[in-house]
Amino acid sequence: MKTAIHSDRPVTGPARRRDKRTPEFIIYFLFIFVFALPFATVDWVAQALKRQTLNLHGPLARAWAEADRVTPFIFMR
Repeated sequence: MKTAIHSDRPVTGPARRRDKRTPEFIIYFLFIFVFALPFATVDWVAQALKRQTLNLHGPLARAWAEADRVTPFIFMR
């Protein structure tokens, strides 16, 4: 059995997601994603003009990341 260098816990494989995405979580995620989309688009356009490149994460990726960061805080206990 292999063990990690900095852990006494045996390494059994890839980490699994502990939280199950319930329908309520998905509804909140989608609401936050839709709400964040216009702000992410404006920010993306501003960054593209400032840096003069399109080699950036697009507005969908930015809104998805924001919803992915914010939604779990709603369900913290």
